[in-house]
Amino acid sequence: QVRLVESGGGLVQAGGSLRLSCTASGRTFSNYCMGWFRQAPGKEREFVAAIRWSSGLTYYGDSAKGRFTISRDNAKSTVALQMNSLKPEDTAVYYCAASYGSGWYLNSYDYSYWGQGTQVTVSS
Repeated sequence: QVRLVESGGGLVQAGGSLRLSCTASGRTFSNYCMGWFRQAPGKEREFVAAIRWSSGLTYYGDSAKGRFTISRDNAKSTVALQMNSLKPEDTAVYYCAASYGSGWYLNSYDYSYWGQGTQVTVSS
């Protein structure tokens, strides 16, 4: 059974940094696309970034380009999201997700497995 557990959220001032981590278990993820999404109150879930587990290739949403970096650690079976230059509009619950397949998946409905989410709050 696939299990994704996020950690690393919290409260940070604008301009600060946070590093989110997602620990994945339950199967081999070599043919998976791992994604980070976020959802602010009253808004739809938004794609942030994705990484191909096997190759390490990455893809970013517009809100993340230039500020966020997604990476994976095969030995620890974790996917990280390093977030720099945080803004109040980055405040949201951040979710880790996994999708089986060889493509890039930018929509939440493409993902079969989700973590419970971790809250990120950026104060102004």
